[in-house]
Amino acid sequence: MAAASTRAAHDKVRVIFLGPPGAGKGTQAVRLATHLGVPKISTGEMLRTAIAKSTPLGREAGPLMEQGRLVPDALLVKLIGERTAEGDCRLGFVLDGFPRTLPQAEGLEQMPGGDPRGFIVFDFQVPREELMQRLSGRRWCPSCQATYHVTNDPPKRPMICDVCGSGLVQREDDLEAVVERRLREYDERTHPLIEYYRSRARMRPIDGNRPQDAVFQGLLQAVEACA
Repeated sequence: MAAASTRAAHDKVRVIFLGPPGAGKGTQAVRLATHLGVPKISTGEMLRTAIAKSTPLGREAGPLMEQGRLVPDALLVKLIGERTAEGDCRLGFVLDGFPRTLPQAEGLEQMPGGDPRGFIVFDFQVPREELMQRLSGRRWCPSCQATYHVTNDPPKRPMICDVCGSGLVQREDDLEAVVERRLREYDERTHPLIEYYRSRARMRPIDGNRPQDAVFQGLLQAVEACA
């Protein structure tokens, strides 16, 4: 892959990350976008920014998120459409967390440049028991926002933050029962996208049950092969 600064517009690289919670998509999306010199676009981050800035979309989405309700597909499609039309997406982008449903994928397909044949779709594959361990083992410091993992990245003192000395907590989203529900929702709402894109885009399976550097090298190799 040529460096981002020398890629022409026709070399646009558009990437979609699919995979269940805990598969490591967010971390790898940042690394890949930085390597390619294109923006990493996350609907979650965009929604939080829109709410903080009280934009029209933010005012519409804010009450829904506060009530724990899903933001409508049409609203997310509009949000992504506006973002991908911005100038920094001229040479491509990496989508993290979108699309998550078939209506979102269909909405993306209707956008300028949304032809699935122009996308590389990575399907992150991680065993269910590993996902449970990754998610339910996370701990968080409410004082300084530092994060830990009871197995993979434990604090020096049990349940005490290394940075500020505050007590660590397990966020509600990381409780085992909640993790199980999130994984079921992925199976029901997002997993069908794998079949949707299998015949429409350049789809590549990614073994996410490896060290982060090994996963990243696999992504780079796949991008090179699709260039």
